[in-house]
Amino acid sequence: MMMDIFKLKRLGIFAGGVLFGTAGLKILSSKDAKKVYTNCTAAVLRAKECVMKTATTVQENAEDILAEAQQINEERAAQEAANVEENAEVNAGADELKEAE
Repeated sequence: MMMDIFKLKRLGIFAGGVLFGTAGLKILSSKDAKKVYTNCTAAVLRAKECVMKTATTVQENAEDILAEAQQINEERAAQEAANVEENAEVNAGADELKEAE
């Protein structure tokens, strides 16, 4: 008797699932649903385009920042090289004065 109730319950759940699934498929394949899917897909494509534009802008800005940073470092290196050369000339001049004394 108990087994019969469980079998009927399982059969009822299975039948309900099949019915729900069939109704779901009809709803999902309807013209209204297709419009919703199309609009959602269009929104996703617009969002993707927006994200890609933002990513491109960020990448361009990063490239500009990198180029400017490299230029600053090159200018600093040139300035340091000029300072080292100037210090060497001053030291050489000071050595000459000491020898002349």
